[in-house]
Amino acid sequence: MKKIALLLIALVTVQATQAQLKKIKPLASSIQWTGKKVTGQHEGTINFLDGFLTFKSNKLVAGTFTVDMKSISTTDLTGEYKDKLDGHLKADDFFGVEKFPTATLLFKKVTPVKANTYTVVADLTIKGKMNPVTFTLVTSATGATADVKINRAKYDVQYGSETFLGSLGDKAIYDDFDLKIKLVY
Repeated sequence: MKKIALLLIALVTVQATQAQLKKIKPLASSIQWTGKKVTGQHEGTINFLDGFLTFKSNKLVAGTFTVDMKSISTTDLTGEYKDKLDGHLKADDFFGVEKFPTATLLFKKVTPVKANTYTVVADLTIKGKMNPVTFTLVTSATGATADVKINRAKYDVQYGSETFLGSLGDKAIYDDFDLKIKLVY
C-alpha cells in the first residue's frame, strides 16, 4: 500500500511541474492601439494570428505571439478619412505591411510580482527590427491583460517622428504609442 501511495504522490508531483500551454483564441483576443500627435490622437485595432502562454506549477514562465500587421485598422474615423489613415499606417513609412506582414513578441524573462501578476521582458520585432520591451501582465483562469508602451522610432517607423525629421511643430506625431492587450484562452 505504501508503494502505491508513494507512486501516486510522485505522479502528482510530476504532473504539477509539467508545463501547461494556454493557446489564445485570436478572434476573441484583442489589441487596441492609441497613437498621439501634437494636435490629437487616433485609435484602432490590430489582430492576433496566434500565440500562447506557458505556465509551470501554475506560474507564468513563457509566452510568444504573432500579430497580423495587415489587419491594422483605425476605429475613431469613418469613410474616406479612415481609409486614408489605414492605408498610410500600412505604407512603408509607417509599418510597411507588404514587406513585414507580421510582428512578433517573445518573452525572455518573467518575474512574479504578486499573485497572477508578472513583470515581463520580451523581444518585440516590428519591421524586422527587434528591441526589448518591459510590461506588466495580469493573468486569470480565462485570459490575461497588459498595457504596453512602444517607441516606434526603435522600429524605424519614421513618418512624423521628430527623432528622424527634427522639429515638426504641430505636425509631429509622438514616438510612443500605447497598446491595450486582452488575451482570451
